[in-house]
Formats: sequence, structure tokens, C-alpha cells
Amino acid sequence: MSRRRAGRSGGGPDETPRAPGAPFVDVAFNLPIEPLTYRAHPEQPSPVGSRVVAPLGRRSLSGLVVRETDAAPPSVELKTISRVVEGEPLFSSDYLALADWVRRMYLCSLGEALSAMVPGARREVDLPSFATDETPPAVADLALSDEQSVALESIFGGGRRLVYLYGITGSGKTEVFLQAAERTIAEGRSVIYLVPEIALTHQLLESVRDRFARVGGAAVLHSRLTPSQRLTEWRRIGRGEVRLVIGARSAVFAPVRSLGLVVLDEEHDGSYKSGSAPRYHARQVAMKRVADAGARMVMGSATPSVEAWHLMAEGTLHRVDLTRRLAGGAVPTLEIVDLRLDEGPLSGRLLEALRRTREEGRQSILFLNRRGFAHYFTCRTCGYEMTCRHCSVGLTLHKERNLMVCHYCGYRTRPTTQCPDCGSYDVGYAGFGTERIDEELRTRFPDWRIARVDTDAVRRRGALEQLVGDFRSGKIDVLLGTQMVAKGLNFPGVKLVGIVLADTGLHLPDFRAAERTFSLIVQVAGRAGRFHPDGHVIIQSYATRNPAIARAQLLQMDEFYHDELAARRELGFPPFSRLVRLVLRGRSGTDVGRAIADLGRLVAGRVEGIAEVLGPSECPISVMSGSVRHQLIIRTRSFARAHGALAAAIAAFRVPSGCHLEVDVDPVSLL
Repeated sequence: MSRRRAGRSGGGPDETPRAPGAPFVDVAFNLPIEPLTYRAHPEQPSPVGSRVVAPLGRRSLSGLVVRETDAAPPSVELKTISRVVEGEPLFSSDYLALADWVRRMYLCSLGEALSAMVPGARREVDLPSFATDETPPAVADLALSDEQSVALESIFGGGRRLVYLYGITGSGKTEVFLQAAERTIAEGRSVIYLVPEIALTHQLLESVRDRFARVGGAAVLHSRLTPSQRLTEWRRIGRGEVRLVIGARSAVFAPVRSLGLVVLDEEHDGSYKSGSAPRYHARQVAMKRVADAGARMVMGSATPSVEAWHLMAEGTLHRVDLTRRLAGGAVPTLEIVDLRLDEGPLSGRLLEALRRTREEGRQSILFLNRRGFAHYFTCRTCGYEMTCRHCSVGLTLHKERNLMVCHYCGYRTRPTTQCPDCGSYDVGYAGFGTERIDEELRTRFPDWRIARVDTDAVRRRGALEQLVGDFRSGKIDVLLGTQMVAKGLNFPGVKLVGIVLADTGLHLPDFRAAERTFSLIVQVAGRAGRFHPDGHVIIQSYATRNPAIARAQLLQMDEFYHDELAARRELGFPPFSRLVRLVLRGRSGTDVGRAIADLGRLVAGRVEGIAEVLGPSECPISVMSGSVRHQLIIRTRSFARAHGALAAAIAAFRVPSGCHLEVDVDPVSLL
């Protein structure tokens, strides 16, 4: 992670008359380097927040102006900005302060922080929004239950800034969130409403269209927008044309005016954590913005993260419980089926429940957190296992496309009926994914209407929305999918939920494995019986006695969190410590091993007495996309001191050529 402090030398003094403004600017690039100083463009103003193109080495790169100055670095011959892409700033100096906090908190460069925060497009486009030219009908708030009323008043009363709605699925958290948003906008302030997956929030967006049309509607920010569409929404928000922003993780950076409320729906969801630099968590950024703006924040989930549960127990988060389903439903009955007693991935118990549900004119959801048809190719003669050429993981058979695919780097090859190692034909495929279950369902029930929802099945734009609409209208009998079906689905016709295999993430080498398994089971189970008191959930497993599965089946929330917190306390894992993960990767295993050892010694010397260094060691996935990966885990109970010492160590470390350093503060995955 090399750092450079000043711009490279370039042409001589600029004698062309130039527009008013400072003669020099600092430009931040989406690279792990400090901002570089350039001569300003001679004719085009480039204020702070504008996007420019500037020479860097032998390249010309897009960057963002972060400072204007009248003083150039001494003894440095500066290059000149090539052109100004956008003279209208994308952000203000106040916003730059947030970017600097992201830089310091997540140990990245200012350019990397800004590139994650602002849209990358260079032009706006026409984009249909929720605002309409027609006068919208008056929309009355839905009557709140007693529990909901208490929750709403808790958000605005008592001087509290952080409130957590802990409520079972279907208990009306969304209506509380929406009324809190309306009250905040009525105060003249803005709202950011975060959801983990924007594609499955159609019901929320429909509600927003009518309820907020009179105040300009809402802006939507998510990854399915094109860069130009994101820029259009960004400008609308920045101009104050809308007071409500709805979006996934990156919407936490929306440039709203006078922030008054942040809603974090499904707080437990891992998608709020970024997987690339800066590896920020939307929950942490939201808390920072709320503190700076004197705003309020409300979180909610039926399965809070272990950290949130601990903060509620300590009183840092004010907890409000929602205990009843409001649409006439009830908590479903859950049963566990031991897959060791059945042949194939669908047990007789689940198949019979599917038949009975359809005979009653009701719908079913099947959940399996694995794509593809099969997950292992093995040779029974020599024991060969087919793995990715570039990663230390097995290839997944996608039968529909006749491909073996790596789900990490995208490598693909054709399936084979012969062992590539010994030539034996005694080979086979094992494991099962959604494609295999889809095929088996269609074979057993050829006249049923079955749909699959995973990233392979909904590649076409609009396909996901179409499937969800068809399921809502009753045109689909069984909806089969991955985590997509665990988020945002709220349909009256669903009686049965089948969890095809509850074990998929249970045995991963990650201390959060039990928490994720428990949360997924409870969340998926919550899709059943939301409108009728006869919901039924069947949990298939090879590990029926595992505490995470057994507790989930009994919906023993307090007991699970108690046990999990006790284990975390004993092992010294979050929330009883803070972690920072350093991953060094490169093509040469020798170079990576030598560099991670050097980094380990440097870090250990800097954090001695305030943190523990675990490693170095190979990552659980030791090779990814052709790069060897080694890691250090820094564990501490004195986060501020350890964070400062670690930042100094990283700044002092010179990453060898051909290697790359990844820094993850408060990681949610250790794979």
C-alpha cells in the first residue's frame, strides 16, 4: 500500500491566461495513494468536489479535486490538469470531512473512500422517479397497534438517538419506519432508508410512491442503476429536491440536506459490509453521520446481529419489542427432518408437505443457499477432486449451461466423464444446488408452476421483478431460491417454507458461522404464515443436533444469543473484542509468505501490549483468482489505541512489487 505525497513533475510553467481560482489543486484517485498536487486547468475552473482527468505516470486517470491551494510543494515540478469533466462539484467541503473519516476509520486512501461514496458517471440522464406531475391522493397513515405506537414514540422521545425495533417477521416494523420518516420530513429534515436488497422491496417502493409524492417523492440508489442514473439521483438529492433516499449499502453516503433520520432495515444482514476498499460497514457510517448531524437512527430485525443484541443488553441501544403479527398470521410451526434417513435432497416429509400445500391452493417457498447443479467432481479410483485452476475451491456444475464454474473468480470449463488425472471413468458428481432441486421438482411435479430465483436464473433485466410479481399474484406454486427468497418476500398465499439444507454455511472456518445459520433459518421461516395462522416450516439437515439449528427450530432467541455470547466471551471474539484483518496476496507464494512475515513482525512491534496478533497464516481460501493469500488477524480490547498503532505500521510497511495489501476493519467474514 504505497503512498505518494505530491504530484509528479510535468511540463513547465503555464503561461496561458486561466480562469479565476487557486493555481494549484490536490486530486484524489481511486488508488492506495495520497492526493497529488497539480497545476489547475488554465481555462476551466476546478473547485473542490469537481471531477477532472489528470496525468499519472504514463496514464491519464479520472480523479476528484479535494483541495485548492495557492502554494505548491517546494522543489517539485508539477503537471497540469488535462481537463475538467464536471465543473459542478459532486460534494461539498462538509462531505469531504465524512470521506476523511472513512479514510481514517477503514485505513484506505482518500481517493478510495471518495470513489466508493460518489457516483462514477460523467453525465446525467432522464430517470423516472417516484415524484409525479399529477396531484397525488392524500394517503392516511395506517392505524398503529399499541406496540407500534410505543415504538414510534420511542424513536422521537426521551432524547434517544439510537433505537432498535426487535420484532418477529410480519410485526409491522416497516409501517413504524415509514411513519417515522414522514414525521422527520414534516420537521423539514431528510431521511435515508437503507435496505439490504433493493430488488425485493417492491412493496416498500409502492408505499413510498403514494405516501411521499407530495414532498418530492423519493430518490433510489442501488447497484442496478447505471452510473449515469446514479448521478442523476445524486444531483436531485444534493439539490434538495427530495427528502427521502431509499437504497442499499452505498445509499448511506447520499448527500442529503439536513439529515434527520437513518433507518437500517434488517440490521443483521451481511450485505451492509463492503467487500472491497474501503471495506466500510453501512451501520458504522450511519452512526457517524447521525452523530455529526444530531439526527436519529432506528434499526430493526427479527434476528439482530450478536453485536446489536449485546448493545441492547447493555443499554447502548434502546430496544423496543414487536411481538405480534398484524395481518392475521401467527408464528409458524417448525420441524426438523434428518436427511441421513432419506435418499436424495428432498425428503419424503417435505415432498408430502408440498403436495398437500398445493392441494389446498396455497404456495410454497424452498430455500437453498447454493447455486448450480452439483458441487463436487470426484474420481472414485484415485480420489481426484476437480478444483478451480485459479482458486483453492471446487468447481460447481451448472448443468443448464453445460459448464463447471468457479463462483469466486468466474473460471469455467466443460464437464467431463473421465478423470483428468488417472483416466478412470469411475467418476461422479456430489452435492446439490438450486438447479438440481429445480430439475427434481419438475420431474416429480410436471404440471406444477415452479420458478427459480438465483443469480443464474434472473440475469435478464426485469426477470426478478417479473417472477416476484407472478408469485404475488398466485401464478407460481413453488418459488425456489437462494438468499434472495429470504429478504423482502411478504405474500399472503405462502403456507409452507422448506429449507432444503440448513447446513450450507455451518461448518465454515468462521466464528460467525452459527450466527449466520441461525439467522437464515429464522428469517426464511418468517416467510410462512404471515397472513394465516397455519404456517409450516420444514428444516432439512444432516446436523440436526447442532445448537444453531436446534435453537432456530424452537425459536429460542434468548437462549441462542445467551449461548453465542458466552462462547464469544470465552474465545475473545466480537463483541468482546475488535478485529482487523490484513490480507496480503500475490502471484508468488514465496514473496507473499516473506512479506506477510515482515508485516507481522512490524505490526507486532507496534501493537505490543495493546493487541494480539494471530498469524500469519494462509487464508481459509488460500488461492483466489490466481493469487496466493495470507493473513494476519489483529485482536484488541483497546480499539482506538490499536487502530492508531496499526495505521502507523501500515504506513511504514512497503508492499513488495507484485503484492497487494487488503485491510478490513471489523470484518464480518474471515474466509
